[in-house]
Amino acid sequence: MFRYPWFRFWFVAALLVWLVLFFRFNDLAFLAEHWFYPAIMVVGAFVAGSTPEGGGAVAFPVLNIFLQIDRVMARDFSLMIQSIGMTSASIFILCSTPDRRVFRPLLWMIPACFAGFVLGMQLLQQLPVYIIQALFLSLITAFALVYSVGKHRGCQAELRTPKGYEWGVLLMVLLAGGICASLFGTGADIILYTLLVTLFRMQEKRATQLAIMLMAAISVSGFIWRGLVEQQLSAYQIQTWLCAYPVVLVMAPLGALVLAKVNKELMLKGIAILNLAQLGYFLFYNPSEGKWLWASLFMLVLSLVFSYAIWRLGQNKVVQAAG
Repeated sequence: MFRYPWFRFWFVAALLVWLVLFFRFNDLAFLAEHWFYPAIMVVGAFVAGSTPEGGGAVAFPVLNIFLQIDRVMARDFSLMIQSIGMTSASIFILCSTPDRRVFRPLLWMIPACFAGFVLGMQLLQQLPVYIIQALFLSLITAFALVYSVGKHRGCQAELRTPKGYEWGVLLMVLLAGGICASLFGTGADIILYTLLVTLFRMQEKRATQLAIMLMAAISVSGFIWRGLVEQQLSAYQIQTWLCAYPVVLVMAPLGALVLAKVNKELMLKGIAILNLAQLGYFLFYNPSEGKWLWASLFMLVLSLVFSYAIWRLGQNKVVQAAG
């Protein structure tokens, strides 16, 4: 992992920045009291580096649903911590990829996705919390379940130029991904990944890398937006971020390294089980009709959407083989 000079430079510089910030704004007593933040991100950052799900896919439900931490704080923590972990994974990906031209589409994907983030921040923050929770958990669970049991996988090594209506679909997906990130700090990566492996038939590994790098950019820009534009980040949030900072700095690129070697099918099934357990906890902890109604509706709609996308991927492969 440290054999790439630019990654070593990033890692050392980022670690030095953490040391300065930690002893300026934090202390060991606070870290000992809030040990669960770095503990959560041991798993969260590894997931962020090795799968199309960001670290927020672990951090948000654990903090907001399991530990009953405010939804906005859980969302902000997800963005803040991914700005380090997924950036670290992204730099490792760039260093370990010989032909970096495959990542050029991100230059126009990122601004479109960030526009969705700003739109969501301005218009959708007053939605009831349990609906946001139901949407998030249904999104990651439906995707993981459908994709892990599906038989069709992408085969293209890079993103081809979209044709006709595909530009509109891609723009809508990027905007939707940004809106998801504005609600729970992650989600743009999952949505983009789904589109890349279905409509554009990209290889899992490459689509995962693009999804990671997109979410890294949205996390950094979202962190800046919350801190400098809206000026809504508290000293407490900065302290919790600094508690988990060094963990994600290491674990996310480690996940990216494992991505190239792990059995993808086994990993996908494991993620599906984890997400299903999170959804079950949400539904059975302080159950309500609203929770069950919205979660069932979201699961049904999203499962149908993802199933149709996977089916279309299979149809496209049949057409290609016949041609």
